[in-house]
Amino acid sequence: MAAIFSFKLPVTITKQGKRFVAYSPALDISTSGKSKKDAQKRFEELVALFLEEIVERGTLPDVLSELGWRKAQKKWSPPRVVSSKHLGIRIPAFV
Repeated sequence: MAAIFSFKLPVTITKQGKRFVAYSPALDISTSGKSKKDAQKRFEELVALFLEEIVERGTLPDVLSELGWRKAQKKWSPPRVVSSKHLGIRIPAFV
């Protein structure tokens, strides 16, 4: 029986044209779908594949550590989101 890997993952879903894009900086992966629900479902499948791949390669600790995850008492935790907002940015235009 496989162990269950359970955690809360910060995911942002945006609309880009006719597609919905699901992205998580905690794993630095994204996917898209025709609807918000479709993008979320596809993202969950992608997370499972991503984690399966790094476990099979034996690189789970290295990859998660590189992405800012922490391991405490045999449990991995993703980086904590401390702020999520839109910033107004002004830069000189280089034409």
